[in-house]
Amino acid sequence: MKAIVYQKYGSPNVLQLKEVAKPIPKDNEILIRIYATPVNYGDITTRNFRKISPRKFTMPLPLWLPVRIMFGFRKPRKKILGSELAGEVEAVGKDVKLFKKGDQVFGYRGMSMGANAEYLCMPEDELVAIKPANMTYEEAAAVPYGALTALNLLRKVNIQSGQKVLINGASGGIGSHAVQLAKYFGAEVTGVCSTPRLELVKSLGADKVIDYTKEDFTKSGEAYDLIFDILGKSSFSRCKRSLKKNGRYLLASFGMRQLFQMLWTKIKGSKKVICAMSSERTEDLIFIKELIEAGKIKSVIDRRYPLEQTAEAHRYVEKGLKKGHVVITLKHNNKT
Repeated sequence: MKAIVYQKYGSPNVLQLKEVAKPIPKDNEILIRIYATPVNYGDITTRNFRKISPRKFTMPLPLWLPVRIMFGFRKPRKKILGSELAGEVEAVGKDVKLFKKGDQVFGYRGMSMGANAEYLCMPEDELVAIKPANMTYEEAAAVPYGALTALNLLRKVNIQSGQKVLINGASGGIGSHAVQLAKYFGAEVTGVCSTPRLELVKSLGADKVIDYTKEDFTKSGEAYDLIFDILGKSSFSRCKRSLKKNGRYLLASFGMRQLFQMLWTKIKGSKKVICAMSSERTEDLIFIKELIEAGKIKSVIDRRYPLEQTAEAHRYVEKGLKKGHVVITLKHNNKT
């Protein structure tokens, strides 16, 4: 089968189209014929992980060494990127009960990666579910990571109907789903993004959109029950005055400083810093599927690239200009 393989860390030029062995499903696995897989933040980071120093690491410092060992120090241990996918079940292991040949599925591989290929095997009890009936493969492939993370983190702060919520980084993979999920939970949502993405965030249902290149939301005088800072671009000290009493400053990306702030605010003050790690479950992916089919969540596709142009897709994403998701598409016998 064809796959995008990289043998060393570096620029998009390290991504090469290769012929590799087609996987064979184990007794508890399904073999998925992949039709779409997006390029997300994790792909870009992993491809160039050799340059991710402890200071640049977007997770707690104690995790840097285990993650570095997992991915490899001098060269990558996982040779095929791609953590999200949508496709069709081509074969199942003899013990599989949840899926059958021909099922259309979507899923999330996390750090296991491997979706930048024509085929992939996954255990049936991992993060894989029947694809939403009202989405294309491309649209469905772009959902799992962002939607699962946003759902998980919003639940950790017990988001409530009627709350005022600001999402800083509202146009990215997590942020775009956080906007839609916060609206589903009944919140009044303000999205913060750059000028080219204002219309995108509006289309996702945000009640108000702030262009951070023209306005500092921390100086607007507005107060929120929850500020969800996706990439940690702001700080608790700056956002504190924009939080209501008992307000929460939620971080999806954080380091040791923010962890200490969380511990301190647990002891003192009514406004809290919440640093949370997402713990995805299959039942959450099924819940997301149901929300999609009910019209509560959608995907916005910016660009599509064939598998052969994966390096070019990475270059485009790295420019920071994408409006929505960038998806790699794969063709099998003229079926897309």
